[in-house]
Amino acid sequence: MTAAPDHTTTADTTSSELLSVIASRELAGRRTVFAGIGLPTLAASLAHLTVAPALEIVYESGVCGAHPSHLPETIADSVLITDAEAVLSIPALFGYVLQGGHIDVGFLGAAQIDRWGNLNSSVIGDWHQPTVRLPGSGGAMEVMANSREVFVVMRRHEMRSFPAELDFCTSPGPDRAQADGIRPRGAGVTRVITNLGILAREGLGEELRLVAVHPGVSVDQVRSATGWDLKVADTVDIVPPPTRAELRLLREDVDPRRVYLR
Repeated sequence: MTAAPDHTTTADTTSSELLSVIASRELAGRRTVFAGIGLPTLAASLAHLTVAPALEIVYESGVCGAHPSHLPETIADSVLITDAEAVLSIPALFGYVLQGGHIDVGFLGAAQIDRWGNLNSSVIGDWHQPTVRLPGSGGAMEVMANSREVFVVMRRHEMRSFPAELDFCTSPGPDRAQADGIRPRGAGVTRVITNLGILAREGLGEELRLVAVHPGVSVDQVRSATGWDLKVADTVDIVPPPTRAELRLLREDVDPRRVYLR
C-alpha cells in the first residue's frame, strides 16, 4: 500500500508508536479518561494534543486533570501534581469519581484478553505454579466495572495473548459479572488496539469482532493469531497509518526522553 503524502509506512514506525497513535485517535470526542501507565498514557497524552484537546486525564494516584511538564514514569511521579486540576485521596478518587460514573473511558493494558473482553494481568500458567507472575489488578478491576467503556492496548496479537480461555480472570467484563449476579455499570471493553488491527464490541452480550486491520495485514492473519473463532465485521477497514505530524508530536512533545517509546 502506498502511503498518502502526510502518512508514513509501517517501516517508519515502531510498534509502540503505531499503537499509541491509533489508540489516541479512538479518544476523539471523549471527555474523561482513566489512563494506565505505559501505552495508555502515551495515547491519552497524544490525544490531548490532537483529537481531544479538552480531554481530562485521570490517574490512579488521585491526580485529575493532569498537565505534566513531561511524561510521568509512574502513577506516583511528582510531575503529575504540578498544574493538575485536582489531587484527590484514593478513597475519594475511587468512591466519587470512578464509582460515581464520571469516567468516559478506562484505558488499560493486559497480558491476556478473551472474546468477551475479560482481562488477565495476574499470572500466566497455573495460579499456584505460574510460568510468569504479573503485577495483578491494581485499579483495573474497578476501572473495568465503573467506566462507561474500556479500551485495551495489546502490544502483540498472538494466541497466548488472545486465548480461548484466560489463565486467570483479573478484571471481569460485564457479561461475566452479570453471570455472577452483579449488575454491570458500563459496556466493558469496546475497543482493543493491537499490532495487527482493531477489535470492537458494543457491550453486554457481544463478542469482540475484527473491524479494522493495519496496512499489509490480512483478515486470515488476524484470525490465525487469535485463540478463538474470531468474528469479522461485514466491512473490515484499513487503518490509516500514523501521519508525520502525529509521529512528530509523539516523539518530540509527548515522549522525547523515550520513557515508553521503544
